[in-house]
Amino acid sequence: MRLRRRSDRPEPQTRRHVAGRFELEIAGATVVGDRYPANFDVLHVDPELPFAAVIDGMGSGEGSRLAGATTAAALTGRLHADWPEVGARTLRAAVAEAQTRVRAVGAPLHELTGCTLTTLVAEPDGEQAWIAQLGDSRAYRLRDGLLELVTVDHTAAWLGLLHGWYAADSPEAARARYQLLRYVGHPESPDADLIATPLRPGDTWLLCTDGVTDQVDYHLLRDLLGDPRPDQAVRDLLLATLDAGGADNATAVAIRVHPR
Repeated sequence: MRLRRRSDRPEPQTRRHVAGRFELEIAGATVVGDRYPANFDVLHVDPELPFAAVIDGMGSGEGSRLAGATTAAALTGRLHADWPEVGARTLRAAVAEAQTRVRAVGAPLHELTGCTLTTLVAEPDGEQAWIAQLGDSRAYRLRDGLLELVTVDHTAAWLGLLHGWYAADSPEAARARYQLLRYVGHPESPDADLIATPLRPGDTWLLCTDGVTDQVDYHLLRDLLGDPRPDQAVRDLLLATLDAGGADNATAVAIRVHPR
């Protein structure tokens, strides 16, 4: 039997936030897995505002660690400073600030300093939520039993599959899987994708790093996310990544929308 480290026993952080006529029940957790000696993912479940984020450092060095921590600080600082204003302007400013800070902390290092970012924040009146995404961490929505991917991966593999350059199971696709076209810390400061989406009672949103989606297939992801308890859904998702081999750090946030 595989003996799990203490850090691989997912204990979700949980919060409940009111957003207009909705209550958001949020749970998030992260595990190291077996490949890396430390966790280079960053999880943020905000204690005060209705938002959460998952951040995945690129690589396993100091640049990865600094990029994740710096991005989390820039994002949370901007959202708290601008609250209750939420929207495209605030999120673009937050991502731009993160880009500038990450490049600055990475300048003295002789290694890649970058990370992915996927965050969801609800407007105070609950009319809609905003998703900001850079890289290949994802956002899914489970509604009426249908699990839909609402973001796209900013990778060469995604672009190649979309345009038919190679087959999904080809060696070319596998090599392109980790060629990120957009990320925080990129020298060209690419924009994040911004998605405005209405909230609906009964929806469950999932934010997760590729350590989840590379190890848990669609059907199991849907089934586990269907648990009405977000904390249990997150716990089971991360345990599934460990059972699949723990080949990467894995981080997940489940957000359940309740009527008030």
